[in-house]
Amino acid sequence: MTVRGLENFFKLNVHGHRLLHRLLQSNSGNFKDTLPKPSSKIKVPEENFFNIPVFLTVSGQLHLEVMSGAFTQVFTFGPTFRAENSQSRRHLAEFYMVEAEISFLESLQDLMQVMESLFKTTAMTVLSNCPKDVELCHKFLAPGQKDRLEHMLKNNFLIISYTEAVEILKQASQNFTFTPEWGADLHTEHEKYLVKHCGDIPVFVINYPLVLKPFYMRDNEDGPQHTVAAVDLLVPGVGELFGGSLREERYHLLEQQLARLGLTEAYQWYLDLRRFGSVPHGGFGMGFERYLQCILGIDNIKDVIPFPRFTHSCLL
Repeated sequence: MTVRGLENFFKLNVHGHRLLHRLLQSNSGNFKDTLPKPSSKIKVPEENFFNIPVFLTVSGQLHLEVMSGAFTQVFTFGPTFRAENSQSRRHLAEFYMVEAEISFLESLQDLMQVMESLFKTTAMTVLSNCPKDVELCHKFLAPGQKDRLEHMLKNNFLIISYTEAVEILKQASQNFTFTPEWGADLHTEHEKYLVKHCGDIPVFVINYPLVLKPFYMRDNEDGPQHTVAAVDLLVPGVGELFGGSLREERYHLLEQQLARLGLTEAYQWYLDLRRFGSVPHGGFGMGFERYLQCILGIDNIKDVIPFPRFTHSCLL
């Protein structure tokens, strides 16, 4: 039902094609197409299947950007892979992600409006169509989650800048494992504190330092701090749920970023999208299992996916 709620939202709000299949994406993933040393009974081909090194995709975003140039508004929903060496309660090596890309989008405010609407519309769909299932989780697994969810749904999500977030963390009486400082990533403990500080209402954190974010995020050209038009949505109990940004549509700035990172050759096709004409656009991704954790109150992400795969564990 949660999937149906997501699809219904996009049918009504993001018109265009739904991409049903993930592609193997070279030069951007973490899982290579090689196998561990086999037993003597298994014959492994010596040549790469595709004749070039390929990797499982960490995101369909770049492909969505191609499609959005033709169809304006597109989304995808499917498996995503990340080789993050983590045994935490909110990380998996394989998880499902909802991603959207929207052309002619010129402000983070517009992007955040879509993200907030997706969160609330889908949650209401689940609550209205599966009340007994949700009640079961709230009653036996997460007492008090019903009230926390209603609190999230009835309030407008808050917005703070990354700079404001760091100042809030610096002034906190709580001792953090990772000392908050400008230019450093926000860790889970920081994210959860910020949500508590904001009254357990989901909060958008915007305008992150350029050095923390990927090359495709739009440069704010804001002087010495040098931030990009990025946004993360932090939610109670989970931390980061959505991540998105405006995309860098200006050819010369994207070219500079790729050159700085030594990625020009690998992403020449992506640069060509700007070379031959582009429009302002943006998009986001939402982890599906984390979304289920948030609305159901499930503490461990491994309990909201049938076959959890994570570091040192891929039994099924």
